[in-house]
Amino acid sequence: MTDLAALARHSNAWPFAEARALWDERLKDKVPEKGYVLFETGYGPSGLPHIGTFGEVVRTTMVRRAFEASYPDVPTKLFAFSDDMDGLRKVPENVPNKEMMAAHLGKPLTVIPDPFGTHESFGHHNNARLRAFLDSFGFDYEFKSSTTAYKSGAFDKALRRVLEKYDEVIEVILPTLGPERRATYSPFLPVDAKTGVVLQVPIVARDVAAGTVTYKDDTGKDVTVPVTGGHCKLQWKCDWAMRWYALDVDYEMSGKDLIDSVKLSGRICRILGGTPPTNLTYELFLDEGGQKISKSKGNGLSVEDWLKYAPPESLALYMFQKPKTAKRLFFDVIPKAVDEYLDFLSKFPGEADEAKLNNPAWHIHHGKPVAEDVPLTFGILLNLAAVCNAENPAVLWQYISRYKPEASPATAPLLDRLVKHAVAYYQDFVKPAKVYKKIAPEQMPAFQELRVELASFTQAPTPENLQTLVFEVGKHHPTMFVSLRDWFQALYQVLLGQDQGPRMGSFIALYGVKETIALLDRAIAGENLAV
Repeated sequence: MTDLAALARHSNAWPFAEARALWDERLKDKVPEKGYVLFETGYGPSGLPHIGTFGEVVRTTMVRRAFEASYPDVPTKLFAFSDDMDGLRKVPENVPNKEMMAAHLGKPLTVIPDPFGTHESFGHHNNARLRAFLDSFGFDYEFKSSTTAYKSGAFDKALRRVLEKYDEVIEVILPTLGPERRATYSPFLPVDAKTGVVLQVPIVARDVAAGTVTYKDDTGKDVTVPVTGGHCKLQWKCDWAMRWYALDVDYEMSGKDLIDSVKLSGRICRILGGTPPTNLTYELFLDEGGQKISKSKGNGLSVEDWLKYAPPESLALYMFQKPKTAKRLFFDVIPKAVDEYLDFLSKFPGEADEAKLNNPAWHIHHGKPVAEDVPLTFGILLNLAAVCNAENPAVLWQYISRYKPEASPATAPLLDRLVKHAVAYYQDFVKPAKVYKKIAPEQMPAFQELRVELASFTQAPTPENLQTLVFEVGKHHPTMFVSLRDWFQALYQVLLGQDQGPRMGSFIALYGVKETIALLDRAIAGENLAV
């Protein structure tokens, strides 16, 4: 066992804890007969992909990498499985051409025309969206399609096993259903050969030897179809269990809303002769109003939204942190996530090996974080954009180049990405929400003193020296500012148009002493800083 593996097996970071549980409890210290450990993530492409879907892939990959570090001689795979053979039950709210889609309700997602007009079906369109995101992260995965697996015969053996164990499966599922549903329920959903609709009809006969089921069509005629070859689709809870059995899935996480389904599918998997995967139950993401985010509603953030305003590594950090705690997933969480990522990244090189394994940067970058010194926080960049009313990155780079002459878009690519994100975020969220306050008469002496002190400042204009200067000015006015926090808030409200802000010393060092004096002159004169 390598030193890294020894440390990994004792790390307290949750992905390593999950890896240990998988090895000890499910695998029993042995490599599976299939020759590799299989991690799986599921995706229901009935609506456009959202961050909750991708969070599952990010987190599962983190567990996979932790497993590989802990048990380096054991091969692993990750399947990203799309349930794209499901029948569409309702038209999503956030897609075009809703009337066209409504005409195809009940059909598999890979049969319904793409409302966006870019792919051969709605299912293919959403699958492409999923894969594009996974590829943007550089994930190592194999994409699996339910439609392909059913129609190619890959699930045939497992489907016949479900037919063989039909009565036992029914006994597990029926107690969870209402009286009406119990009367007609079958785990097999025949696909109508004429309409293409996935039917929810009673099964009136079964032939285990022939591998067929029989149902009555809308005319009352008996129709017999094979359960194999894509002629039938399983109800999803049974389908999940069948997939675990067929693929011998070792690890799959799921949301809190699926706890009961995990238990039920686990029982069915055992009936079929398989062993359910090790499972982590994660909490759900909430939108701005505290409601669960939904693919069909399109509430909360999309992947494209986050990546417009922040680098993907910050999103990975958001997924890493406290997976068992419900969290709001809206635009206002982005700046904090970016700066926390930068903080973890900066600490990584100087940490001991054991501490590195607990650093989120290890899990975000699969043990090999990029080494780039980023001298400015995202919050500082946002405030600089606000003061400059920046419409393009070049405006910010004028100040950055003066503050850090050695930095440029070519030598600091991560910083350059942050600059671009900061301008976009400022234009869309900060600028519309800014409310600049005028200096209150009783506050005027403090602002005037700050202006005088900056004008006569002769020390090196470092963030530390400038912060001390601002700090001392605030201390000279204890009657006006009961706490120094009140002084700094007044500066933010007057100069930046917001209630919170950066360390003023860092901001002044970046923006410039002369420029800050000019800003104070405008504020003291009562000018509108919003224009």
